[in-house]
Amino acid sequence: MKSILFRKPAALMLTGFRMVSSLTTSINLKDPTLLRAPSVTFHRESLQVFDPAASEKEINDGSAVIALVEAMDRKDAKKSIQKASDAFAKFRFQTTALDRSAMLTKWSNLISDNADDLAKIMTLESGKPLRESIGEVKYGTSFIDFYAGEAIRSTSTGGGTILPSPFASVDGSPRGKVMAIQQPVGVVAMITPWNFPLAMITRKVAPALAAGCTVVLKPSELTPLTAIAIKHLAMQAGIPDDVFQLVIADTETTPDVGEEFCKNKIVKKISFTGSTAVGKLLMKMSSDDVKRLSLELGGNAPFIIFDDADMDQAVNAAISSKFRNSGQTCVCADRFLIHEDIEQEFIHRLCEKVKEFKIGHGLKEETTMGPLIQAKAAVEVKRKVDEAIEEGAECVIGGDMALDLGPNFFQPTILRNVDQSSSIWKTETFGPVVAISTFRNEEDAVNRANDSPLGLASYFCTKDLARILRVSEQLENGLVGVNEGVISTASAPFGGVKESGLGREGSTIGIAEYTETKYIYLNP
Repeated sequence: MKSILFRKPAALMLTGFRMVSSLTTSINLKDPTLLRAPSVTFHRESLQVFDPAASEKEINDGSAVIALVEAMDRKDAKKSIQKASDAFAKFRFQTTALDRSAMLTKWSNLISDNADDLAKIMTLESGKPLRESIGEVKYGTSFIDFYAGEAIRSTSTGGGTILPSPFASVDGSPRGKVMAIQQPVGVVAMITPWNFPLAMITRKVAPALAAGCTVVLKPSELTPLTAIAIKHLAMQAGIPDDVFQLVIADTETTPDVGEEFCKNKIVKKISFTGSTAVGKLLMKMSSDDVKRLSLELGGNAPFIIFDDADMDQAVNAAISSKFRNSGQTCVCADRFLIHEDIEQEFIHRLCEKVKEFKIGHGLKEETTMGPLIQAKAAVEVKRKVDEAIEEGAECVIGGDMALDLGPNFFQPTILRNVDQSSSIWKTETFGPVVAISTFRNEEDAVNRANDSPLGLASYFCTKDLARILRVSEQLENGLVGVNEGVISTASAPFGGVKESGLGREGSTIGIAEYTETKYIYLNP
């Protein structure tokens, strides 16, 4: 793993290591070694890690840069893949399911023990409020815990089957056995996003290791520090260095690293979370040797509120779905379809809640909503909001960047009468914007909810049990939340349909994604 430099490296130099420290005194870590990495020769300029909540002044004076991480390139990725291949045979055959389960359990415990430090690191590099970062640590370890158990359960209940042969011998007695076994796919290349820099790693890595695979993972260039920290803890937990490796790439080297993942024949599977456009590109590049793919791609989730909904429940679900991580989640609600008879009441109650938001730096205790990840993200949200207003939408609250806080901040925004042809309705919006349109009947609501090439998540609120069953089946999405805005859990399958991806993460299906089924006919 590459080395890291901090703002004042001279005072932090250790023999053979360089260490990351904090931009501000509030990031002082209980265990500074979490951000320590072996020093190696630089291939190129360092990757700068920025605090998204930095003010314009901090950006101008350079203090928005919280760390310098050495960027890796395609050659590094190729070497890491080869190391993972060499390690696979040993890890696959020389560790038992109990061994792998014990490693994962220890990794989870170490992450939990370092929750405060990890949350601070996440908040500094992703911008999310500290309370959300602490929640992500718990969410992330839930996947490790689940797959620590699944490593054992899958060998006893789902590891294979043995059945009598359907073929008969000359004397009429069964003459053999039909066997089906599960085996690890091999070396897995993973690419994870910045919006959940810890949980998206554990959700992928834990089932892969439980199955006996080895992993080469490229975290987002915007949030590499969390990945470095939990990789450090993985090694402390006894997970061999070559079994779980990181490739830290910058904006320039990321495309080449991604191409190496796709073109290298040693890699047997790719797991990617990110945009639909990049997912399609990875599919094309990895088609030559028909790699297995797990793709968790974009969403544009509808949120339907029927006229019989519990209004308090609906408002709370809408807030938790839309404004978590400042609206920067692939499953957050984007398109709100409200029954015309209750639109005014819903908007009034939602506005009252939104007015209570405290926007600011995520390390401040009172903050409930942080910045967007980059200034260009805030500019794009502003463009879409302005376009919607020009096309007839009414801005009820918000609607602008919060430049007094910093260039990455955007006000929580509610738009009504949104034209369904506008980009803010037709495309995913990674920002704190509620786009509202009304409907008159159930059929209209469902048809409009399904009018999208994407199909990751959807939500609706109603008290009618028959409607719950009916609409849940009719919605064209991989995930459906009923009277609830946050529904992901380790024991449930997570993934989309249509252009929102392939495969599932979480649940027993999640470990099956990293195995191959082999049929053996045995004639003793």
